Amino acid sequence: MGKTLSVNSGSSSLKWQLFQMPEETVIAKGIFERIGQEQSTMKVEFAGEKHSNEQKIIDVQQCVLLLLDTLIHYGLINDFREITGVGHRVVAGGELFKASVIVDEKVLGEIKELARLAPLHNLANPAGIEAFMKLLPQALPVAVFDTAFHSTMSEKAFLYPIPKKYYDEYSIRKYGAHGTSHYYVSQLAAEMLNRPIDELKLVSAHIGNGASITAIDGGTSVDTSMGLTPLAGVMMGTRSGDIDPSVIQYLIENVAHLNNAAAVLDELNNKSGILGISGLTSDMRDLNDARASGDKNAQLAYDMFIDRLKKYIAQYIGLLNGIDALIFTAGIGENDEAVRQDIIEGLSWFGMEISPELNIRGANGIISTAQSKVKVLVIPTNEELVIAREVETFRQLWFNQTFSKGIA
Repeated sequence: MGKTLSVNSGSSSLKWQLFQMPEETVIAKGIFERIGQEQSTMKVEFAGEKHSNEQKIIDVQQCVLLLLDTLIHYGLINDFREITGVGHRVVAGGELFKASVIVDEKVLGEIKELARLAPLHNLANPAGIEAFMKLLPQALPVAVFDTAFHSTMSEKAFLYPIPKKYYDEYSIRKYGAHGTSHYYVSQLAAEMLNRPIDELKLVSAHIGNGASITAIDGGTSVDTSMGLTPLAGVMMGTRSGDIDPSVIQYLIENVAHLNNAAAVLDELNNKSGILGISGLTSDMRDLNDARASGDKNAQLAYDMFIDRLKKYIAQYIGLLNGIDALIFTAGIGENDEAVRQDIIEGLSWFGMEISPELNIRGANGIISTAQSKVKVLVIPTNEELVIAREVETFRQLWFNQTFSKGIA
């Protein structure tokens, strides 16, 4: 018995959920946003109540202290020692981490080194881990890697067609991301379809501000759209997705303020995608409002977004030689019925058909018609629960080993 925190620490935000384990009961959840800016926000939900306030939060360390004080303030815990484990989402595990791991100083240093594979995330993740380890020394710290689920990809899928020495010597390869989400929804899809996961061929579409598509055969990742970093693949909120690599050199040589690779990568990561094409926003809700008002660039951004998603989904249906189900998940995938409708209309050749009524009703279950040859599902992702389960596995293992030693 114990309480476990699942944490997703970003460069300017920190999302969390507090679970009672092993019951998997959500006690509370919340988010800190705009960390390091003048007016940071904190939101917390529990027992049907919602609370929020604004104040300046300087860094992640202050954020973690505020979180723990908030748990005490609202009576969600009476003592810090009630928290027996903290699980941390880490985006990039590289070749080092192909499964979750208990964090020590060595592991923490290795996570920092892997920041080159996910600079937007892996620099922020260790700051959160360190803060929790300092303030909750009794809690078991566990890192759960987004890339771990994709470690089953074969060489033909994860290698780039460049001289192989760059993989052998520098570990340059496709690693993917969102693996925790793809794993969770694929397992739940098997339950919804009442079929063993090892019999299923699935395509999972994690569509949010960041987006990735994954081909899953028998419960294992066969291929995924993100690459060495989360910049590759489909068009996203602020990320370009796949482009001709020559574009980078061309921009460096011809655009004054993009005169080095770092500047171009910043442009591709933070100012491209839906934001770059629309010139307005990276948020699909705002984009839809602009489309409704007749904004041509907003409509173009939407059309390009749908186009890239359809291409990757179709590619992976071909790779798997057919699929049993297509899964929509994450913020846009779960909540935007128009995106789902427009994608499926462009894939009707594969025998997909969704019920307009079920599609509009949203957001948990099968939305395809009885006649559809491929099932289409909407499954809300729950990466936090997967993280909590990983912590519980390690905690039980640690307890059993300690107990056995004590008996001996």
